[in-house]
Amino acid sequence: MHFSVIQDIVSPKLSKLLFTGALAMFVWAGNVSELLAQERKDTIELHEVQVHAARIFQKETAGMKTTQVDSLIISQKLNLTLSELLSENTPVYIKSHGRGALATASFRGTASSHTQVNWNGIHINSPMLGMVDFSLIPVYIIDDLNLTHGAASVRDQSGGLGGSINISNRADWTNTAQISYTQGIGSFSTWDQYLKTGLGNQKVQWRSRIYYNRSENDYTFINRTIGEIENGEITHPVDTNKYASYYRWGTLQEFYWQPSSQQIVSVQWWGQWADRGIPRVISSEGPQNANIGQQKDSDHKAVARWQWYGEQSSFTLRSGFSHKQLDYTLTNPVSGSEPVPAIYSESTMQSFLQHASWNTQLSPRTTLETNVDFNHHQVQTADSVARTGYNNNRNDLSMLLAIRNQLHERVNINLMLRQEHTNGSFSPLIPFAGLDVLLTQNNPLIFKASIARNYRQPSLNDLYWQPGGNPDLKPEKGFSVEAGLQNSLVFSHISLESEISYFRADIDDWIIWIPSFKGYWEPQNIRKVISQGLEAHTSVGWKTGAFQYRLMGSYSYTRAINHGDPMVWGDESRGKQLVFIPVHSGNLMANLQYKKFSITWQHNSYSERFTTSSNDVSRRNRLYPYYMNDLSLARQWKFSKWNLQAEFKVYNLFNETYHTILYRPMPGRNYMISLKTDINR
Repeated sequence: MHFSVIQDIVSPKLSKLLFTGALAMFVWAGNVSELLAQERKDTIELHEVQVHAARIFQKETAGMKTTQVDSLIISQKLNLTLSELLSENTPVYIKSHGRGALATASFRGTASSHTQVNWNGIHINSPMLGMVDFSLIPVYIIDDLNLTHGAASVRDQSGGLGGSINISNRADWTNTAQISYTQGIGSFSTWDQYLKTGLGNQKVQWRSRIYYNRSENDYTFINRTIGEIENGEITHPVDTNKYASYYRWGTLQEFYWQPSSQQIVSVQWWGQWADRGIPRVISSEGPQNANIGQQKDSDHKAVARWQWYGEQSSFTLRSGFSHKQLDYTLTNPVSGSEPVPAIYSESTMQSFLQHASWNTQLSPRTTLETNVDFNHHQVQTADSVARTGYNNNRNDLSMLLAIRNQLHERVNINLMLRQEHTNGSFSPLIPFAGLDVLLTQNNPLIFKASIARNYRQPSLNDLYWQPGGNPDLKPEKGFSVEAGLQNSLVFSHISLESEISYFRADIDDWIIWIPSFKGYWEPQNIRKVISQGLEAHTSVGWKTGAFQYRLMGSYSYTRAINHGDPMVWGDESRGKQLVFIPVHSGNLMANLQYKKFSITWQHNSYSERFTTSSNDVSRRNRLYPYYMNDLSLARQWKFSKWNLQAEFKVYNLFNETYHTILYRPMPGRNYMISLKTDINR
């Protein structure tokens, strides 16, 4: 893929000028603001940001660990993808194949297909692959982001052996007219553009978002897989991330209508188109034009919802549709002719998703929820070179019954039971039992505990991929327990929230793809994996004079161990940590605001990860620990109904060399400058 716009917009020679340019921009804007001082207030006025501080002792979430990502974080990271936001601000480990490339999630040491993702209530995991590529979800389309940890995700659907991630949009009923435009320019010839418009009143709201991102993505890195001996020392060359350019553009259209005080009708459509090169692994020794990969994604999702609210009951009907086209090519040179495709794969995935739910209050202390989902998935995939592929479908019917009760003013219980039916077969019942005990009422301290089962069907690729699909695969079955403490403290000018949890999940018939004696890979059920560990999170905010401070941090300790029997002779994986899963991971964000200025420091770190199931500690079979630091500086101005914000960001502040996937390099220090303007009425 080649871009005809200005090449190397931020070349190595120019990158050092970015910081100076940003400072000059800040000073220039400050001089302009002095000319308009009569229209400017003395202190900065940020857009209204909904910082969630909902009651933490609720029977609806008894025994469940949930993480509501602060809307302040979302508002600061609008130019990032969801993969970057999750890795920087949650316990979820993201396995990224490179900047702009495939990024999957590992939640509590589980596989990428064990994290279920919902957008406005509809399930968006690929029915073909079973997972989600988080690099294709821009933060710009997200209003609310919620994580449900562990088996508590059965509230939404089965299959979330690690947990679920819920993305949602909401109406702003106070908005009458709005337009917002953001322009960003960064290293590696990166351009970002975002446009949001909206109109409405207290009855009807319409909002449109359009985004466009492109990058040559040609960063340099030290290629440590290649070495030359000079004067008795090994030197490694500086290489370039070639054939890795990308672009994506998309739109989110939203419509909300309140026909009465008891009803809300909403419709959302999200369309996206992406094209990206897939660079070769850095250990490749073939010709420069060999193994050139290209992937094109076309994605459309739509959902319509009607909600009715009564005095003691509520009813929801939802209908969704998802269509995804994924085309992948891999070309190789042929002597005397143009490169020819070695792989030319075209895949089409469609899902029709229906949902109905009813909630009612049986008594002042007891609520009942029932819901039913019916999903139909179709997958058609074919490789015209290898002449392989399949065409298959799946029907999923799922029913949930949940009773929540306040046994005592200090005790809540949450009982859920899910039953599923897939292609003519019933799954075992999936129960969940959760308990909350309010230990102290002032500055509440809550003990939370739960026990649950879970169940995940193999993906259609697991069953039918050619060659290698295994129609005899058994579903994965999980049993989990969890316990922890949650605390909230509020003083005169300081607020503190913290939580710590222990979790354990025993998963039988875990599905992995392994080499077969037939010469290709195929999926098999290994006997058992046990994932257990600790999660801790804390958030503190305080104010002194004109200064406002925010600190947020999380830490995860995860031991995901294979307890299955050896699959083949010489298999040394039993009792070893699963590949690519760090034992230790953590992140920390510090934010300081002073009048018109703000500065944010972001840190995240990971311990070593193994790339072989035997946990071989040789240099080539493990990924070293890394510590990532980002820094951003911002200034905002407000003139009547017009707002302007300038921001300068430095990613990988200390120029760390690191990988999240073997032989897939990540960029060194790089920069981004952005300007955002808002007009509100």
